[in-house]
Amino acid sequence: MRQIVFLVPLALFLLLAGTIGWFMVESESEERDTQTLPSVLIDRPVPDFDLPPLAGIAPGLARADLGGKPALVNFFASWCLPCQAEHPVLMGLPAEGGVAIYGVNYKDPEADARGWLGKLGNPYERIGVDADGRAAIEWGVYGVPETFVIDAEGMVRYRHVGPILERDLERTIRPLLAELGG
Repeated sequence: MRQIVFLVPLALFLLLAGTIGWFMVESESEERDTQTLPSVLIDRPVPDFDLPPLAGIAPGLARADLGGKPALVNFFASWCLPCQAEHPVLMGLPAEGGVAIYGVNYKDPEADARGWLGKLGNPYERIGVDADGRAAIEWGVYGVPETFVIDAEGMVRYRHVGPILERDLERTIRPLLAELGG
């Protein structure tokens, strides 16, 4: 009788382990991109927003500023280490021409953002200050950095979560911008 008391939990554990193992094998056999976070904004108009400027650096940013040409909208903050990693890549884009880069300074003290951009350079044509994070919520931003590709009609065409690296430009962003005429 004592052996049965010990065998029941062991049998349940083996059954559970087998089930988890089976699901893991099944999920690996499916082709899924686990790095991509979906966005309900893809192929939809940019959300309505109107953000004040980062004083002394660039004009503010509103929905009305997007459209007419392809653009990138980059959510960033001076306290964000991945934002620092992507900053040199963003600094190189205006020199290539054809694409406007707009920034949204996310929950960042303005003095810190001004100092950061003064030190590292400013790749943005316009910068809106999202002090309370409301615009980020409207855009569905999980965290910074996040970058959206906007077409000439003001529609969201792509969302990149995390820092943009050179390989991201080569594989995804530049080809998409070329397709959009940027």
